[in-house]
Amino acid sequence: MNGSLKETRKLLFQLSVEWTTKCEVHEVAVCPPFTTLLIAKHALEETSMKYGGQNCYIGTSGAFTGEISPAMLAELGCTYVILGHSERRTIFGETDELVSKKLRAALDAKLIPILCIGESEEHRENDQWKSVLSRQIDQSLAGITMDDAAKLVIAYEPIWAIGTGKTATPDEAQSAHAFIRAELRKKYGALADDIRILYGGSVKPDNARAIFAEPDIDGGLIGGASLDASAFIQIVEAAT
Repeated sequence: MNGSLKETRKLLFQLSVEWTTKCEVHEVAVCPPFTTLLIAKHALEETSMKYGGQNCYIGTSGAFTGEISPAMLAELGCTYVILGHSERRTIFGETDELVSKKLRAALDAKLIPILCIGESEEHRENDQWKSVLSRQIDQSLAGITMDDAAKLVIAYEPIWAIGTGKTATPDEAQSAHAFIRAELRKKYGALADDIRILYGGSVKPDNARAIFAEPDIDGGLIGGASLDASAFIQIVEAAT
């Protein structure tokens, strides 16, 4: 929930300029607030950068005041939608079951879901992180076919490393990603090797290269650093 219309227009303009000169080889998407998606549509139309929504609801239309449907995002030209973000789960009480319904609704609207999973500090300290991730994967992907799984992006968010001053080491991040891929392999076999798993735990320009060098980390879900165009571009370049 950041960025006025003016601020978002300036940020996306800066990104579009940098993108055309440095970053054509990467797949990058931005997910600004709903109120600025039309600005994203116009600001990025001369680039190959994609954009998406930060959330959606399970319905296509109806009496769901305050919600945004996947169809509405698709109509705006969105490619992606973030689902099950840690803040949606912890602040707004979204369950794995609800996230699963949203995921299916997004796929029906031809959107690519970025499914967020991750454990809390308590779960990490009590060595319960594997059971948490396993449950989230199993329940969030309930009923998701092989064909639909091929369209997914997974984002691992260690909640204890977001805005807390604590950071996961590249080894810790890789360990979690390797576990997630192994869990996906149980469900989808060799397809798991092709499902992109992003890391979303306070990625910054000074740690991005080391994180992205790990074999099971396929990219990043960038939070605060994405509000600074220069920092964001540095992170994108680190993903080479």
